Amino acid sequence: MSDRKDDQTREDDLSSTRPEAGADPEVRAAEAAEAIADVEDDEEETRAYGIDRKTIAAILYAVETGDREGLTELMEPLHAADIADILEQVNAYDRRRIVLLYDRELDGEILSELEESIREEVIRLMKPEVLADAVRELDSDDVVDLLEYLEEPQQEAILDALDDSDRVAVEQALTYPEESAGRLMQREVVAVPEFWSVGEAIDYMRERDDLPDQFYHVILVDPRMKPVAHVQLGRLMAAPRASKLADITEPSFRTIPAEQDEGEVAYAFNQYHLISAPVVDGDERLVGVITIDDAMIVLDEEHEEDILRLAGVGEESSLNDRVFQTLKQRFPWLAVNLATAIVASLVISLFEGTIAQFVALAVLMPIVASMGGNAGTQSLTVAVRAIATRDLTGSNVWRVIRREALVGLMNGLAFAVVMGIIGMVWFGEPKLGLVIALAMVINLLVAGLAGTVVPVVLEKFKVDPALASGTFVTTVTDVVGFFAFLGLAGIILL
Repeated sequence: MSDRKDDQTREDDLSSTRPEAGADPEVRAAEAAEAIADVEDDEEETRAYGIDRKTIAAILYAVETGDREGLTELMEPLHAADIADILEQVNAYDRRRIVLLYDRELDGEILSELEESIREEVIRLMKPEVLADAVRELDSDDVVDLLEYLEEPQQEAILDALDDSDRVAVEQALTYPEESAGRLMQREVVAVPEFWSVGEAIDYMRERDDLPDQFYHVILVDPRMKPVAHVQLGRLMAAPRASKLADITEPSFRTIPAEQDEGEVAYAFNQYHLISAPVVDGDERLVGVITIDDAMIVLDEEHEEDILRLAGVGEESSLNDRVFQTLKQRFPWLAVNLATAIVASLVISLFEGTIAQFVALAVLMPIVASMGGNAGTQSLTVAVRAIATRDLTGSNVWRVIRREALVGLMNGLAFAVVMGIIGMVWFGEPKLGLVIALAMVINLLVAGLAGTVVPVVLEKFKVDPALASGTFVTTVTDVVGFFAFLGLAGIILL
């Protein structure tokens, strides 16, 4: 009786969210059916991976008609990541309807694939018992990832759904600093004594009914639970049963401190080609393991943050952010850019008399600044990426700076010839061609230097180069470009 009442309440919730305009179910179902027909023959929308428009239209049609079985039939073959993409791509109204109709089938894997802001919204819509079942399916690292960014009431709801042992493991993981290896690791590990044979290890794993869903190594530990080596599953299965595990260990074995920053962890996995690595506490005892899939997610997030920071849109910017969130992330850096633009304008104002006498300068001036800005951005992007991957270090920084300066000089000379000829032909003034040619050489040389030196200096002062470099480099190239062009014009033309 209570379940029926809950279902009715949820159906009422669903009805109450319908927009007034076009709220007639038959009309909206017809519109959804038409949308499917519109894309059936659209070959451009056919994809090898991901979700196409036809699938989304069919899902929305099933939701509009209240066809729970049809929706389940459409969603069941899809990967959890694809279902998460669908929930992220549709609007809030359709997302709510999908969750309310499909919630019995929502599992923890789908939740772990969702973007953080959407995940919170979906969890709020799920029935407690459905949420509990979804969470129980997850490894401890995925549960921690779910909990990290949720509000306290939602955290409690998920923790209450866990078994006592799982809850303790998750709560212990949450005691580690945010974005640390302790938060990233999973507590489920396969560890055996270092003196065991291959046969003993195989028998042990066959007898266990709680093996992790995904693992790549068997970790060898000493009597104090300190990891000393690990054996890849493939080598273990290929070795004779009598072989000692200690004889088939891998040389790439490394342990990771639980307090270590997750960015450092991702770098270690990428640098040393690790598949998994045990995590140890302050006493070097085994507390968990990190696998390559989690490390690569962190690496991908680090790269995404760098790209967003370079553009000045905030490291957590998303297509699903609301207008105010997006405004709050972008406004500060636009304000900084406005201040630097004013500085460049002040430089221009110093040469008002020169510009008044030669109007052609106002026409050509943006070209010098634009070329310098683009050249600076090219050098800056390479430098910031190299700093992030640790390819740019103290041992090679001067070589890289010299290279970028030389590239800027050569580009400047090449475009100086082009713009010198254009300036001379366009305005019939050879001296004007000389002015813009010299200004081009100077600004592209400075752009190459600034694009490399600025992020290196910021890194030395512990300031994120991806966050602040763009503004400084743009300011340098604008100021130098305007000053060189107008200053040379004042010297040569007057």
